[in-house]
Amino acid sequence: MEIKIVSKSGILPEYKTPGSAGFDITAFLEEPVTLKPGERRLIPTGLFMEIPDGYEAQVRGRSGLALKNGIGLVNGIGTIDSDYRGEIGVILINWGQEDFVISNGDRIAQVVISRCEQAVFRWADELSKTERGAGGFGHTGV
Repeated sequence: MEIKIVSKSGILPEYKTPGSAGFDITAFLEEPVTLKPGERRLIPTGLFMEIPDGYEAQVRGRSGLALKNGIGLVNGIGTIDSDYRGEIGVILINWGQEDFVISNGDRIAQVVISRCEQAVFRWADELSKTERGAGGFGHTGV
């Protein structure tokens, strides 16, 4: 699959290993940003992508930032739709206990390209029965 990318930094993202599901994206900043504990900020990447119809780009946190510094994505996973043409921004949060400094070029998230479909919704008076039924949120006791 080919994806057109405009990069303000002049650097294209890349997969780090042949088995990588995602590619890292970096901060595009004029000056460092400090995230205080509990603070969230939209961090620009300088990237603009043309995602093919029938696909989405999933912006995900980096496990190393989460484990070492408590840095994650506020919304868990962000979706970039195929018709979006604006700059990719990453909403980071500092769940850690110390200030965290983000500098230009720091790897702040990863992106996974995934196939997706739009559903056709139909009115119904009832749904089919299943063994689980309406059980949820720990109903199995695990």
